[in-house]
Amino acid sequence: MLSYGPTNKGILTTEKTGTHIFFVITEGKCNGSYKALNELVFIGMGLYDEKDVSLRGFEELKSADTVFAEVYTSLMPGLSIKKLEEMIRKQVNVVSRRVLEEEGGELIFEAAKKGKTAFIVQGDPMIATTHVDLRISAKKRGIKTRVVHGASAVSAVRGISGLQNYKFGKAVTVPFSEEGVVYETPYNVIRENMKMGLHTMCYLDIKAVEKRYLTVNEALQTLLELEKQKKQQVAAPRNLVVGVARAGSPQPIVKAGYIQDTINYDFGAPPHTLIFPGKLHFMEAEALIALADAPKEVLEMAQ
Repeated sequence: MLSYGPTNKGILTTEKTGTHIFFVITEGKCNGSYKALNELVFIGMGLYDEKDVSLRGFEELKSADTVFAEVYTSLMPGLSIKKLEEMIRKQVNVVSRRVLEEEGGELIFEAAKKGKTAFIVQGDPMIATTHVDLRISAKKRGIKTRVVHGASAVSAVRGISGLQNYKFGKAVTVPFSEEGVVYETPYNVIRENMKMGLHTMCYLDIKAVEKRYLTVNEALQTLLELEKQKKQQVAAPRNLVVGVARAGSPQPIVKAGYIQDTINYDFGAPPHTLIFPGKLHFMEAEALIALADAPKEVLEMAQ
């Protein structure tokens, strides 16, 4: 870091990251008491409630001048914005999809130019492409960015299922079937992963504004309908699946079973995630039996 001394707005320094050089203005006098401008910090909140944020994330929030939160790409069932505000002793501004996707995050960028700005994201900040795009846009504007990672459903769901992480193939989202339209992409992705013996993690659609969250049961019904049309044994009634509800919460549910049985299982409140296992290692089979109440004959499927 090079310091160029005071300006009429503060102290000008430069920081180089890769191929980018950032000009950072900090307010105040050269006495160690100043705040950074032109900075945006992405903070992952974790999976369940406001207490899931890391200690580093908490400290960043406390020192931020402005705090924004996005709550439409995921669901933290126990999150209370009011309690979070009490924890960090400052206002949390919840932004809509329109602010991020239609307006390109300009509201957040304007705040970052005036002081240290924190952007809260449920789970891990860089999992959703919307947030990656926001970070790219910030860098193009000369705004320094940092990331404080948080627990993500990607690792939590896979871990709690007992299936080995390196054996997962491409992930896919199962969307709501709107006006009778059934999307085939999830079926096709599961099929291709199956051919390679890989597990498939299926994210289930969320419409936060409408408070609609696709369940394991609804997703299985959609895939069964596709199976009737395609008849490729991808989502046949006797195929093994794993349903996970509220991973990261005090009372998660993990249930493995055949589709014909799991489709009627009560997983409770959202969020839900669905896994189609590929070829099973014997330890994975044992884990599904011990941790997810899978049928004991699953051991016969293991290799």
